[in-house]
Amino acid sequence: MVYDTPFTAAQSGYRVAFRPGEQNICPGCGQSHWMIGRMTAECAFCATALPINNGGSIGGSSLHTRQGARTIAA
Repeated sequence: MVYDTPFTAAQSGYRVAFRPGEQNICPGCGQSHWMIGRMTAECAFCATALPINNGGSIGGSSLHTRQGARTIAA
């Protein structure tokens, strides 16, 4: 199957995701007990895994360099 336009996630509608600070109901079983990791949250009852939506922090760099003179202790 070939599509004329490329897939755009932002225009594809509602995405099921775990939202911290809100009540999250599992789409698989309807329960609301979660085991939360760094990237996903997993339902404690049926093991449905959802990505964590942290408010759109995409592509954050983990390397930070500081410009300027270094002080070296002797």
